[in-house]
Amino acid sequence: MKAEKGILIVIEGLDGAGLSTQAALLAGYLRDKNEKVILTKEPTSSPIGNLVRSALKHEWKSSPLALQLLFAADRENHLQNEIEPALRENKIVISDRYILSSLAFGSVDVDQEFLKQINSKFRKPDLTFIIDTPPRGCLERINKAREKLELFEEEKKLEKVREKCLSLRNYFKNTSIMDGDREKENVSKDIQEVIEKALMT
Repeated sequence: MKAEKGILIVIEGLDGAGLSTQAALLAGYLRDKNEKVILTKEPTSSPIGNLVRSALKHEWKSSPLALQLLFAADRENHLQNEIEPALRENKIVISDRYILSSLAFGSVDVDQEFLKQINSKFRKPDLTFIIDTPPRGCLERINKAREKLELFEEEKKLEKVREKCLSLRNYFKNTSIMDGDREKENVSKDIQEVIEKALMT
């Protein structure tokens, strides 16, 4: 298995669904196959991304619209400074969150068509994995990992986000939904099988 061109793989889902874990497992798997891999995430660690993170942690109050505009600005910066350069070097980029997160989480409070519009010029992912984990299970994992919940981390909100996320399953080509309510190794194996087929075609 060898990627002959740059590929953007995106892992999406609820907070606590296991996105970071699956992104890291996938990166390790591909590196073991001698692939050149960049593991990244949104919000980024740029000044714009840090501003978004601080809003999610309730460190400052943003309007829902302003927050989504900041997400889009962070994504543009992410693409120009990290994703696109890596793809030009024929690397595989794995992003923990991308456009679908904005459309699913953001549309709880902001018109989804507007969110689609402000994200429409960004590069589409080559492969997308939605890790579908029930909100209650996500919150249990979050509560074990840290003391404070972030902006969207309430069960009713996460139920809405889950519905929106699943409704977007056909928004990008090559999107797979993975049952996240299992052992992480089983989820990872299913992702690997999809990747193997994609890189062999």
